Amino acid sequence: MRMLEARSALSRKAGAQVSWSRSGWKWIGPILSVLMIAGALCILWRLLRNVDFDKVVTAGMATPPHAVLTACVFVVAGYITVTFYDYFALRTIGRHHVPYRTAAFASFTSYTIGHNLGATVFTGGLVRLRIYSAWGLGIVDVARIAFVTGLTFWLGNIVVLGIALAYAPEAAAAVTQLPASINRSLGIVALVAIAGYLVWLLPRPRPIGRDTWRIILPDARLTFVQIGIGILDFAAGSLAFYMLMPATPSTDFAVVAVVFVSATLLGFISHAPGSLGIFDATTLLALPQFQTEELLASLLIFRFLYFVAPFAVAVLMLGARELCLARRARIQSRSAEM
Repeated sequence: MRMLEARSALSRKAGAQVSWSRSGWKWIGPILSVLMIAGALCILWRLLRNVDFDKVVTAGMATPPHAVLTACVFVVAGYITVTFYDYFALRTIGRHHVPYRTAAFASFTSYTIGHNLGATVFTGGLVRLRIYSAWGLGIVDVARIAFVTGLTFWLGNIVVLGIALAYAPEAAAAVTQLPASINRSLGIVALVAIAGYLVWLLPRPRPIGRDTWRIILPDARLTFVQIGIGILDFAAGSLAFYMLMPATPSTDFAVVAVVFVSATLLGFISHAPGSLGIFDATTLLALPQFQTEELLASLLIFRFLYFVAPFAVAVLMLGARELCLARRARIQSRSAEM
């Protein structure tokens, strides 16, 4: 009896330790996010405390209209590319009955609203669930879609960042604080890792998860499609930002691409609403060759075009959909009563 009681006590103690350990790990992500946002805000305060905001307004007004218009075109192209994230994911999990127009609507609204509100997995997931539930999809389906879209996002990111680090390692020095040789090595390692992943997919279909959570990963051919979607997304965003950069000093596009991808990834990892603070601080730190007021003006214009305007459009589209659904439900209710 004493041995059984001792074993039971040890089991309870071990269970409590495991439970505490799991609950402790849950706090690491939020704590890191808060620390990243706080650090970025401190950096911004240090960088902007002596800024002449009249000069910022003047620089913004001096931005050539054709540059703003071209940036708008690239922003629209980028968000069109975003619509293929969900469409690809739906085909991957076998939900072929959902048409492209629904996937495009869900992808655009969930990405835009989720990224601007923060906690993208939760907020974007709620938007997706609301839209896809009309097509018979549930929470598990939405979670699987989120996994595949996240995989597409990170594959494209890693390839873009790997190429940029290998091609222009000096450009990343201000972000990574590492020598060019190490940056180039990191870029090559990233590309080799992607190549290894593609080779791993070649022999046979690769399932992950179990039961209803089981997903067959896209094969090597379809993974190239995934990578292409991610590359087009970030190329469009980088080009939009590049078009709004100050005219002097002249800067190579590869430098801007490295900074843009790095700032976007840090903002995504931080879960800050609209990458606010993270994206801006990273960009200002990584591009010290520009006058602060001029670069800040470019950042503000880009933020409006890339974050604020699409967010407003997504909210209006989602609101219009909800009003239409509510109106249809009232009509059906009156018809039933008659």
